[in-house]
Amino acid sequence: MKTVQITGPRACAIVDKPEPVIARDYVLLKVEVAPMCNEYLAYRDQVYLERNRPDSLGHEMAGVVVDAPDGSPVRPGDRVVALCGYPCGRCEPCRRGYYSHCAATEDPREVCKSESGECGFAQYAVKPGRLCVPVPDGMPLEHAAMACCGLGPAFGVMQRMGVAASDTVLITGLGAVGLGGVINARYRGATVIGVARSPYRARLARELGCAAVLDPRDGDLRAQIRSLTGGGVDFAIDCSGQPEYQRLCIDAVNRLGAVGFLAEPGELTVHVDNDLVQKGVTLMGSLDINLNDADRLLRMIGRIPDQIERFITHRYPLDRIADAFERQTRYECGKIILYPWS
Repeated sequence: MKTVQITGPRACAIVDKPEPVIARDYVLLKVEVAPMCNEYLAYRDQVYLERNRPDSLGHEMAGVVVDAPDGSPVRPGDRVVALCGYPCGRCEPCRRGYYSHCAATEDPREVCKSESGECGFAQYAVKPGRLCVPVPDGMPLEHAAMACCGLGPAFGVMQRMGVAASDTVLITGLGAVGLGGVINARYRGATVIGVARSPYRARLARELGCAAVLDPRDGDLRAQIRSLTGGGVDFAIDCSGQPEYQRLCIDAVNRLGAVGFLAEPGELTVHVDNDLVQKGVTLMGSLDINLNDADRLLRMIGRIPDQIERFITHRYPLDRIADAFERQTRYECGKIILYPWS
């Protein structure tokens, strides 16, 4: 099968790997669509996050079940979106549905005794059946795939926060996850203020419903937020991983508000008394949805097809992966989708 490999700084190639095999509760997927996330950091900077390695890239996918063991919740022929990661399914976070916070994640290659199958930038992949969510009839797989990192992280943290129609939400970092946050907040009826440097993404955020997009080069962001809101925001979500934006979120949130951190990098100093105790602020880290909310997220996606189409800005066959990476490095995109079979 075709897969993608990073071969050097800003260099990649299509390589062949053996088709994966399944074992235990894992199923075999034919990957029809593979959204792109933070893999461009490996291409541009040789920084590997998530499960990325030079020869294993991509953690988002939707496709068709090819093979499944007896007792699997999905069967061959089912169209599914595969949620991110390889959680154990047995630890306390997994039992509560918080699979992305699993305390004992698995190596699918070890479970299946297979050379391949753990990445989305490939024609086939393996996944635990419990993480494969059936896609409603009539919903394009491209749209369903947004239930992964496109919309999932922001949906999950807003569920935990309880974001509602009367609220104001600050989102720092309007990459694909942050733009997905704009969609989630607007669906809930909240007012959104974004922070971004990229003119392309600032424009797209406005098209998706952002009431205001602030450029950090245009003066005091804290003062601008106070002016826009009459004091501060109810909730703040950082999708940048940058300490200055994480700090902004804490400073901009109102008393008794909450701040969610979705980006993995970043190191931040917090003054417990001034930032938390006196303000009554809650800080939370989050990655994806609760598994029990998967159907609810897909229902939301089904109700906003025009928003989803606007969010997905570019589509490439797998063999044009270098072009897709280069576009990501210029920050001139929303969500990009790869087609492994084109």
